[in-house]
Amino acid sequence: MNIYKEIYKTIKSYDSIVLARHVGADPDAMASCLALKQIILNTFPKKNVYAVGVSTSKFKYMGNLDKVTDEIIENSLVIILDTPDKKRVDIDNFDNYKYSIKIDHHPFVEKFCDLEYYDENASSTCEIILDMVFNTKLVLDKRSGELLFQGVISDTNRLTTINTSYKTFDLIHKLIKDTNIDFTNLYEQLYLRPLAEVRLQGYIAQNLIVTENGLGYIKLTDKIIKDFKVDSSSSGNMINNFNYIDDVIVWAFISEDVKNDIIKIAIRSRGPVINEIASKYNGGGHERASGARVKSFDEADKLIQELDNLCKRFRSETNENK
Repeated sequence: MNIYKEIYKTIKSYDSIVLARHVGADPDAMASCLALKQIILNTFPKKNVYAVGVSTSKFKYMGNLDKVTDEIIENSLVIILDTPDKKRVDIDNFDNYKYSIKIDHHPFVEKFCDLEYYDENASSTCEIILDMVFNTKLVLDKRSGELLFQGVISDTNRLTTINTSYKTFDLIHKLIKDTNIDFTNLYEQLYLRPLAEVRLQGYIAQNLIVTENGLGYIKLTDKIIKDFKVDSSSSGNMINNFNYIDDVIVWAFISEDVKNDIIKIAIRSRGPVINEIASKYNGGGHERASGARVKSFDEADKLIQELDNLCKRFRSETNENK
């Protein structure tokens, strides 16, 4: 693809490169950042490459993040990964970079970089990075291959989501063949859970509220989170474990984050398009996998009501078309 060659030439032309992704990073965001850093260093060992953003202990196994100074920022290319809009970029002083590139697989929200490539049909940003590597002179190694594999597997829920395509399987096949990664052990890093989270999952299953329209949701207050000795992101990490409940077509986990003074909401769907509602509540994402951040449970209640109305309309339209 010509766009891949243009991105490659831009990377080649800068001695200093900063890689960033969205706030509240998930495995695809984190892996695409750290993998592309390694890939650029494999290809251009003399370059200075930094992966930035707020770190989380959950993804320590993927690698460490970097800090950058104002001087580095002013002389660097910045590559924004897995982020469709500027407000969600986990980076400081974005406008001070010399040049910017966006690589993303979310539906288009806005143009905010000098050079942009997005493919909402791709399963993940890691899939796009992998495709770019195989179509340019960028150099893949075993470590960057492991990260890209984990990003694809996580964002596709083990290759089961609607945006998983034959191309996804082709790229994963070539990745495993070329790097000989031990992919079975990589699943353990992704899905190993502390006992506290397993017990929280049981609590969610027992206490999930399900409306007559097929919306499932639960509110996890700071007290509940502390009682289970987990953090505010724990419920979002397990939301895909509730994919196949017959009575539920949309489900949302609402978690209080006192430290950051926000309410985090992870949302998934087996039919209705949810990202338009999520975008109204300081969030966004994919049609069937989105998130939001609000300031109060009252605001969360408004989002829940909108989701319930969406489920009602979806069921009504589905019944009419039968």
